Amino acid sequence: MILFDHNSNRGVRRLLVTLAAALFLLMPLDARQTLDRTKIPPPGKPPVLRVPSWTKSKLTNGADLVVSEKHDLPLVSFTITFLGGSNQFEPADRTGISGIVASMMSDGTKTRSGDALSNALQLLGVSLNTAIGGESGSITFLSTTSKFEPALEVLADVLVNSTFPADALERQRAQRLVALSQARDRTAAIAGVVFQKLLYSDAHPYGRSPNERSIKAITRDEVVSFHNTYFKPGRAIVVVVGDVTAATVKPMIDRALAAWTGGGEKPSFSYPAVPERKPATIDLVDKPGAAQSSFALANPGPPRSTADYFALQVMNRMLGGQFQSRLNANIREDKGYSYGVNSSFSFGKGPGPFRAGGDVVSAKTDAALVEFMKELRGIRGERPVTDEELTTAKAAMIQGLPDRFASVNAINGAITDLLVQGLPEDYYQKFTQNISAVTREDVVRVAKQYIDLDHLAIVIVGDRATIEAPLQATKIAPVVVLDIDGNPIQ
Repeated sequence: MILFDHNSNRGVRRLLVTLAAALFLLMPLDARQTLDRTKIPPPGKPPVLRVPSWTKSKLTNGADLVVSEKHDLPLVSFTITFLGGSNQFEPADRTGISGIVASMMSDGTKTRSGDALSNALQLLGVSLNTAIGGESGSITFLSTTSKFEPALEVLADVLVNSTFPADALERQRAQRLVALSQARDRTAAIAGVVFQKLLYSDAHPYGRSPNERSIKAITRDEVVSFHNTYFKPGRAIVVVVGDVTAATVKPMIDRALAAWTGGGEKPSFSYPAVPERKPATIDLVDKPGAAQSSFALANPGPPRSTADYFALQVMNRMLGGQFQSRLNANIREDKGYSYGVNSSFSFGKGPGPFRAGGDVVSAKTDAALVEFMKELRGIRGERPVTDEELTTAKAAMIQGLPDRFASVNAINGAITDLLVQGLPEDYYQKFTQNISAVTREDVVRVAKQYIDLDHLAIVIVGDRATIEAPLQATKIAPVVVLDIDGNPIQ
């Protein structure tokens, strides 16, 4: 018997060593004798890509219905996705209302209290999840085949009959105000809000975020109005994946959602223009006493519809999109300044941001910035892309694609993503071809085009007293000091 030491990781390590030894002894003798521990085992065969098929139709209420059959397990994944999200439906002075509405839908209906809803779902073994993001929302569950129809009935009750009790609103409001207060103590959370405000301004949906003023102002009538306006079948896509047939599931859904009517137009995703970018600055947000500095180096990027999507994905994979990326290999593995840094593009209907960043030990803030800039310049051509880098990045993306279809929930997500973004139906079949076609020249071209070093917002949240002078000494860009809301300090 192994006793765990709760004051250290020794118990866990001893257990892992014991398991490894047991597995080694279970290996055939000839395999044990030929095992070379000095060499990394070669990768196995790449997984086979099997893209499922699906059918499309319309529900009686006008919602789109997509069904993909998968009968190996008695499971069904059900999702109603709504086109448009907080960016399209939240008033500018009521940021955060969409999240409150989504959370309150499980607090009671005309036929069930919140506790009764919870009990009904527990008896079915089902979790009902409702969320509203920037450009889409969803209500979803996973059930066994035998429990699918009663789970669907509970979902319909929540969707149509939610009552939004006043006491539940006050509970949600209090929780969010506490969360906002806690976020103001976290450097990474501050950086995430500030860099988006600097890139897009408060006048752009991408630049807004929930704040205390908006959360305090939200009324129950506004919550009810938002719900009635947003959850419309005319902008909904219902996706069902699992142990069902298209012929039997459609009338079942029509019966369950018979009371859900009222049309609803698909929203426009025509975003306002992004503000003209100013020359690059180091935007320093003072967080006195911070033991680490949080980085967000960012500029507006392209929408998901860009023809450069695949080249950008490969480029970003090499730059900061995987553990062995250039940024992480340098700043974490080589220099030891951080537990991990990364980069990403937020692809959506509009010009979502490119961002590189992470948390760095405060004493190495200036040195880390030098390395961030070196790697951004490098991917733009100063450090040539190697064949090994390119091959590794593309292979990781191609070999990871089959995971998108490994379960009914994963298949549901893959189909939903395709429909929400308006991608061609053969997108996944052509994914390998499109990734494989990306060249080194493509990588450098899109890096130069979409990573604008001359107009970069370099947001660093940390202890001004210790990091401002070293940052100025780098001469990378002028230092502008901001408060934690992103406003200049005079």
